[in-house]
Amino acid sequence: STFDPLGQSRGPAPPLEAKNDDTVEEKIKILEKKVNDLIEESCMAQSIGALQLALEKAKEAGRKERALIRQREQSGNTEHINLDLTYSVLLNLANQYANNEMYPEALNSYQVIVKNKMFSNAGRLKVNMANIYFKQKNYPKAIKFYRMALDQISNAHKEMRIKIMQNIGVVFVRLGQYSDAITSLEHIMSDSPNIKTGFNLILCYYAIGDRERMKKAFQKLISVPLGIDDEDKYIPTSDDPSSNMVIEAIKNDKLHQMERNLKVLAEKYIMTAAKLIAPAIETSFASGFDWCVDMVKSSQYVELANDLEINKAITYLRQKDFNQAVETLKTFEKKDSRVKSAAATNLSFLYFLEKDYDQADRYADLAMNADRYNPAALINKGNTVFVKKDYEKAAEFYKEALRNDSSCTEALYNLGLTYKRLNRLEEALDCFLKLHAILRNSAQVMYQLAYLYEPLGDPQQAIEWLMQVISVTPTDPHVLAKLGKLHDDEGDKSQAFQYYSESFRYFPSNIDVIEWLGAYYIETQFCEKAIQYFERATLIQPTQVKWQLIVASCYRRSGNYQKALETYKEIHRRFPENVECLRFLVRLSTDMGLKEVQEYATKLKKVEKMKEIREQVYVCLLSNS
Repeated sequence: STFDPLGQSRGPAPPLEAKNDDTVEEKIKILEKKVNDLIEESCMAQSIGALQLALEKAKEAGRKERALIRQREQSGNTEHINLDLTYSVLLNLANQYANNEMYPEALNSYQVIVKNKMFSNAGRLKVNMANIYFKQKNYPKAIKFYRMALDQISNAHKEMRIKIMQNIGVVFVRLGQYSDAITSLEHIMSDSPNIKTGFNLILCYYAIGDRERMKKAFQKLISVPLGIDDEDKYIPTSDDPSSNMVIEAIKNDKLHQMERNLKVLAEKYIMTAAKLIAPAIETSFASGFDWCVDMVKSSQYVELANDLEINKAITYLRQKDFNQAVETLKTFEKKDSRVKSAAATNLSFLYFLEKDYDQADRYADLAMNADRYNPAALINKGNTVFVKKDYEKAAEFYKEALRNDSSCTEALYNLGLTYKRLNRLEEALDCFLKLHAILRNSAQVMYQLAYLYEPLGDPQQAIEWLMQVISVTPTDPHVLAKLGKLHDDEGDKSQAFQYYSESFRYFPSNIDVIEWLGAYYIETQFCEKAIQYFERATLIQPTQVKWQLIVASCYRRSGNYQKALETYKEIHRRFPENVECLRFLVRLSTDMGLKEVQEYATKLKKVEKMKEIREQVYVCLLSNS
């Protein structure tokens, strides 16, 4: 026979049999795949924040899974029902209900899983149910379900048990049952200490006022191991290119970022705890801070000691003890550059607030020399230059601060103000528009934008921005008055009247608003209504005769001649040389047929003569000079 190891002489293989999709088993497999795909789509939708879509997909998966079970039952193949798929469908549906804050439906779905004995380890889902009760502020039921979940989780799952016990402690805190919370938290700190639990334990001791236990808890907090690598690990130490490449690759990877975030969080908890307990653990807050500083210095967080000292100075400030704050900050002048820069920055700002601009300038320079990349120091320097009206130089410092920290809102705001002073309105507008993108609800920023659009010849834009300011601070009388003025300039008197009236309601002492409202009522022939506004003006500016003359004029125009006469007489008594008052007294006395008409006419001639003589003397003095 011929040599044919591959069997080529037999010809091609027969074609594959066509797949029969009409069999029951094939239909069930296709339906199972559809259910799995829907669960996956639901989870993906939830991951991108499309919660409603995720819920719809979860519901559809539930409907198809029930149809799948019916098909299996009809084909008599019930022993092959996929329990894992049923569990996945129910769990995903419950989770999506919870994500959409449909808590009753979520609890019902979890209950279906928990009560089904065929699902192993379903008791753990009582944690999810407890979380929902916590969100609903049903704290007793939350504790009950957390404890039920704890009973069903073995000691082998230590981390899970610790997390549930943390939750139980937090619920007790919400209930104000600090002793029960302390029991849970102390157990965690003795068994598996962590920063968050240590901080919560300090809060509980603070709530019950236990000084000694506060101290012990703080010592425990600063001794909790973080389990992260030292920063020196990420500094190249050899000339080996391959090891340096590895260090460069891991220097900013996800793990290192996570370690940095953990360290920042731990430092935040320690600083907050120290600031909280310092006034409570000793007879004075200064002694308390000193104790905390000593403890921190002997721990792994030694660099936080200086930050605590700065916080001590800030606490002095809050207590209005300016001298002690300055003395505390001055002790940092000989420390390392970062701390020196922070202390000098605070001192510069303090002196700036006290209007001691020379000292503010000195400490701003000190802060900049210690750390040129400190944006707050550059802003302080810019501020000291700004008050000396050297706006170009101030703008340079603010721009340098922004180069060091592009998100520094103080530098951007001050730069906008500086451009305003330099009359570079377009550049100022650009600064405030950038700032508005960062601080969406800042009334000050929106007001500055409105202020700039007016001289740029766009009053409608100015009005729109002021309307946004009013949506944030609806009771600001100056903004309401500004809206009134803009509408008045546009010729819309009714809108102007509305805003001026609102402004007057919140601040009835703005003389410009009072004058406009009074003038509006005179213009619309409601002189008697104008009187109340001008009478208020006379109270605010009693030495200004014009307000009293307008009040008298309003009485005269509204036909109340007797009241007008009395008002003019009172004005004449207080301002006997006022020509306008005497003229109206002569006219009213004549119209009313009073005998005092001659007396007022004589006084008028005399005052006019004196006025004429004064003018002649003034002209002579001018010509001689």
